[in-house]
Amino acid sequence: MPHESPDVSQAYQHCLGLARSHYENFPTASRLLPADIRPAVAAIYAFARHADDIADEGDASPGVRLKRLEAWESLLERCASEPLDHPVFLALGDAIRRFGLPLQPFHDLLVAFRMDVTIHAYASPDELLFYCRHSANPVGRLLLALLGIHDPAAIAASDQLCTALQLTNFWQDLSSDLARGRCYLCETWLNQAGLDSLRLLQGELDEQAVRPALDAAIAFTNDRFRQASPLPSHLPFRLRLQSIATLCGGRAILRRLSRASPLKRRPVLTRSGWLALIPGMAWFLGKSYLYPGKKAA
Repeated sequence: MPHESPDVSQAYQHCLGLARSHYENFPTASRLLPADIRPAVAAIYAFARHADDIADEGDASPGVRLKRLEAWESLLERCASEPLDHPVFLALGDAIRRFGLPLQPFHDLLVAFRMDVTIHAYASPDELLFYCRHSANPVGRLLLALLGIHDPAAIAASDQLCTALQLTNFWQDLSSDLARGRCYLCETWLNQAGLDSLRLLQGELDEQAVRPALDAAIAFTNDRFRQASPLPSHLPFRLRLQSIATLCGGRAILRRLSRASPLKRRPVLTRSGWLALIPGMAWFLGKSYLYPGKKAA
């Protein structure tokens, strides 16, 4: 990024290194991102990664973790107006000022991390959506802000995609989350199948018993992907490609989940699975140009 001090440049490099070494679903490492925003995306990722580590710090009590998240939020407030002697906040503060990023999405992320400390099961789909609104949607909103995209329709579609991805990740990671004492299959779906989260957390239920609740979760998530389908038409070409791949890949993982046993293993999309999606992605890309700003699939 031009016109930055050596200290700020090193801070960005620290964030980029962290992002590349911990790359998950966050698009920091993607070469499809415009080069001028890549360091800023890495700074956002580093902020969220550190906060997530605080929330999941198993050797600290919930009270201690909440206090550490409060201290992290205080540094967020300060970095927006003054350079801080911390590589993450030095880079993040520069990105906030350089791109005029709003602070609310960062505060929203911290709401979700506090929820991770204190909440381990969810009663209803609305509660899950509240969590996703704070854990996932802020990332999409910040990316749109970095691109200078402020169209309400684009933001709404981005929210749906981020929520769908977060939910898909929950269903993929069902076995590992249960082992950590977290159940994201909400009580509404479990109760409809005559189950509850306590029995699931205690390992009393098998795949066949859980399948109706999981099918309800998959249908709910598919609806979020459907509502996200207008997003590519709002994006520049390279990110349009990435968003289409993300949409098609997410739906494909849900199809695998409808046939797989996530209580036993984490379903993933293989290379051959991705190759099979190429014709559909090409059709989706053409559709997004034929009907810009409209539902693309």
